[in-house]
Amino acid sequence: MSHLNYNHLYYFWMTQKKGSVTKAAEALFLTPQTVTGQIRQLEERLGGKLFKRKGRQLEASELGQLVFQYADRMFSLSYEMLDIVNYRKEDHLVFEVGIADALSKRLASRVLLSVIPNDGSIHLRCYESTHEMLLEQLSEHKLDMILSDCPVDSAQHAGLLSKKLGECDIGFYCREPLPVKPFPACLEERKLLIPGRRTAMGRQLRHWLEVQGLKPQILGEFDDAALMKAFGFFNQGIFVAPAIYRDAILQYQPVIEIGRATELKEEYYVIFAERMIQHPAVKRLCESDFSSLFSGLDDFSAVTPPATFDDEFS
Repeated sequence: MSHLNYNHLYYFWMTQKKGSVTKAAEALFLTPQTVTGQIRQLEERLGGKLFKRKGRQLEASELGQLVFQYADRMFSLSYEMLDIVNYRKEDHLVFEVGIADALSKRLASRVLLSVIPNDGSIHLRCYESTHEMLLEQLSEHKLDMILSDCPVDSAQHAGLLSKKLGECDIGFYCREPLPVKPFPACLEERKLLIPGRRTAMGRQLRHWLEVQGLKPQILGEFDDAALMKAFGFFNQGIFVAPAIYRDAILQYQPVIEIGRATELKEEYYVIFAERMIQHPAVKRLCESDFSSLFSGLDDFSAVTPPATFDDEFS
């Protein structure tokens, strides 16, 4: 019996990952006809069809699902191996992090700084995008981890794990003068700046407003938390922000806090891929205690970065 052609297997794996022959061909810099021909040869070798038609879409057959499970483990492990090899090539470790645009940049920076040593042994690269786009990049081994406002659904993203770092209340802020009505009724007095519908806080806030029986005018929706606050600093709209940064926000006079919703919680998660050898910065972050940050003390004295990461790959 002839050996399995791993190029054929790789083309099948890429097609299943991308969802179509056309997208797989684009990623592989090949023609769709070439990819289709290679998959057919793999089907002949395995003695069965790997895909079946469902309308205009391709769907993995029962055999295809079985083969994909093994192929996914094989190629994911090979990408992981390349990552580890690349880490060792330079004098410093590269640490590639995706940050969901809904997150507070101040908080994200404090979390990352807690695991980066001062000896130059790590080189940080940060990328900002939506939660969904970052998950796709993490799945393709283009990132070491993600900081986001919601966990990963492991049922939809096999091999990805998440850990909750903490949570905090949400405060409502605006420029002076103070609204006349008490909180939260005052939210109907001025237009509201809120997180976008794609963010966890955006969905949570809309539900909270319905429960409160409030129907405020929405001036704008923002996926980017920093952009939302910037609009709030320069107009008469009410905006939301993590309450742990109340003092920093109130430095921008004449901004005031008009209320706080303890029922609303902004949550913070680290998301990472399951690996045989985990990136030492990810491991360090998962083992760190951020209770001081989320209690509002913003003190990282208990989180001491390692002097070097050299020992953590051994």
